Amino acid sequence: MRTVHFGPLTVLPAAAALLLALAAAPGLGAGAAVVGATVALATWLLVDRGVRREGLVRLGAANLVTLLRAALTAGVTALVVQSWHAPVPRAPVVVLATIALLTDLIDGRLARMRSQVTRFGAAFDMEVDAFLILVLSVYAVPVVGAWVLLIGLARYLLLLAGLVWPWLTAPAPPRRWAKVVAAVQGIVLTAVGADVLPRGLATALALGSLALLVESFGHQVVVLWRMRKEQVVARAAWVRPVVDLVAVAVVWLALVVPRHPDQLSWGALLAIPLELLVFAALAVVLPSRGGRVLAVVAGILLTATLVLTALDLGFYEAFDRPFNPLSDPGYVGSGLDLVHRSAGRGGEVLAAGGVLLGLVLALALCVWATVRVRRAVHGAPQAWSRVVVVLAVVWAVAATGGAQVSGIPVASAPAASLVGSQVHGVRAELHDRAVFEHALAHDDHASTPSADLLTGLRGKDVLLVFVESYGRVAVDGSWFSPMVDRTLGVSTDQLTMEGFHARSGWMRSPTFGGISWLAHSTLQTGLWIDSQQRYDQVLSGDRFTLSRAFGNAGWRTVSDIPSDDGEWEQGRRFYGFDQMYDSHNVGYQGPRFSYARIPDQYTFRAFTQRELDRPDRGPVMGEIDLVSSHTPWTPLPRMVPWSRLGNGSVYDGMHASHTSFFQLLGGPDQQRDYARSIQYSLRSLVSFVRHAHDKKLVMIVLGDHQPNTNVSGTGVSHDVPISLIAHDPKVLDRIRSWGWAAGLRPDSNGPVMPMDDFRDRFLDAFDANPAIR
Repeated sequence: MRTVHFGPLTVLPAAAALLLALAAAPGLGAGAAVVGATVALATWLLVDRGVRREGLVRLGAANLVTLLRAALTAGVTALVVQSWHAPVPRAPVVVLATIALLTDLIDGRLARMRSQVTRFGAAFDMEVDAFLILVLSVYAVPVVGAWVLLIGLARYLLLLAGLVWPWLTAPAPPRRWAKVVAAVQGIVLTAVGADVLPRGLATALALGSLALLVESFGHQVVVLWRMRKEQVVARAAWVRPVVDLVAVAVVWLALVVPRHPDQLSWGALLAIPLELLVFAALAVVLPSRGGRVLAVVAGILLTATLVLTALDLGFYEAFDRPFNPLSDPGYVGSGLDLVHRSAGRGGEVLAAGGVLLGLVLALALCVWATVRVRRAVHGAPQAWSRVVVVLAVVWAVAATGGAQVSGIPVASAPAASLVGSQVHGVRAELHDRAVFEHALAHDDHASTPSADLLTGLRGKDVLLVFVESYGRVAVDGSWFSPMVDRTLGVSTDQLTMEGFHARSGWMRSPTFGGISWLAHSTLQTGLWIDSQQRYDQVLSGDRFTLSRAFGNAGWRTVSDIPSDDGEWEQGRRFYGFDQMYDSHNVGYQGPRFSYARIPDQYTFRAFTQRELDRPDRGPVMGEIDLVSSHTPWTPLPRMVPWSRLGNGSVYDGMHASHTSFFQLLGGPDQQRDYARSIQYSLRSLVSFVRHAHDKKLVMIVLGDHQPNTNVSGTGVSHDVPISLIAHDPKVLDRIRSWGWAAGLRPDSNGPVMPMDDFRDRFLDAFDANPAIR
């Protein structure tokens, strides 16, 4: 029978014309065009192979319609790739995807009408649909989050599972509902990708679509499992080596994944892990029983390596430092508390369950991979011996020559390096304990007579205000910093109209992305507290803090921490506060806003009523934490008239009380949400100053740390803004030598003060007789 091959005469010209049109209109880049062309070329090759295998004389009208959809999918793919690094109008993506989805209503019906139904046509239609859904799910990630990729990957995960369980590759009985579910996926992903729906509705639709897909695939798996004994599905000869190769790849990847986000690149995969070579060599020489024990132990150790690597990556992303095995496990409770406050009990359960499930799956996958690799090596010892020898020679040559790819050594020993770095970290921390004890024992300001303390501020109300996550990125060097900069400019003008003035500079925080209490204690004690170990050490003693200095000098000292839910023992014992306010004793009866139990504006209102409006009072020193700018930065309250604040019920119905769990992982608008939360906190602060009518007011306003890397990016500084605000110009004159800029916005090129220098410099500026150090 004569066969013809229409692939190159159809999909390639159509895709080429479409890509040229896209390059002219939305400005398609060369890289994206190459990707689209590659998709078209791969389609042609697969179509040509299918036509040859099926022996078709002609494609038929139905397959031509499917080819049109394949060409449209190539165009959609190119636009999606372009959107990764340049703005792309959503209209072309949505239009092309919609047309492609409409053609899916035609080809099957056309094939049945013309009696042209073939196995090739059915498979071709299904695979083009699956790839289009995968591309659309990638496009929807910035709108609803990375979890939506599960929709696009479902088909391919089932194919991979079929390599292990061949019965999954058997044809399932036709089910009309499965076709409906498939159509729903494309429609929902197109609507979500259009980004015209409210984010909550888009997320709900995507989750519903995923649930339908899970049900559909689950039904198919159950049916095939019940039929597995009735159908004999021969395992192809290539399946075993492919599965062995997958196992080797799992072990290889688990070993070579870099520990720092900046090193994540394709070049990292070219590293040769020494541990894998040693494992393969032992698998060759050990007997079967010993080899099996080796494989299981290796799988457990591989899991530990993978988990520690993941922890390092996570800590670098969140806190710009590696995981500390001595002190960081104590943050598990704080992390779950953050999830609980931000996403509710359901989010906390989801997070804890996800972590446990991830650990179980990681252990199962690693043990399976090492057992499989051991079996493959033991089954072909001669071939694997040659492979190990060749790789060992390459490893030795690369180690001798110092060969690197993307800054990563080709000759690597990642597990050994990881263990070595953890051991070094533990030793360094144990040594640091002794060093820090020595620093704790010396404090020149602790002996300053009360009469000489803070004489330059006598009679003033002094508020130390921490604005959560208020970092340099908010006001300098980011795309969203102009938003906050405008707020700072307007706020400076408003303060000036009230007779207040400000000077602002930079401080380097000991922490990044979170763990705010390290910054608070550093500022208060004049010691660099950059770890939980140091924090625990300093709080176990009686270090002279700023709040104790004010207390000794005659101020009433108060803390107002609206995120606290219970008694703060250290507040009275260590910091010496006379009064401590938390979420339970300020009269707030309104809703919470994700992590923030109480809006910042209400926090200032409650402090004013309970402290500043008290009759016949003396001067007050207060530390106030503003937490509306705490991650996840949404939902956010609005400013309301001060007279309407009441007990906080004015906020009822303003927003949902919790954010979604996925927003905690990094929502698509997280940077904008962050900037808006900083704007809200600053507006609350300035509005408080304007309405307090307290000419004796002095405020030290600063950030505690930069936001996490989802907002700030990697490789940025630990700098935070700090401002001193006062009505009395003599207060600002005392810090003139610090080089701070006038107003609320620091000079981008201004000096950066380490946060542990502030206590001593502040006391020197305002004491009667500065300590000699």
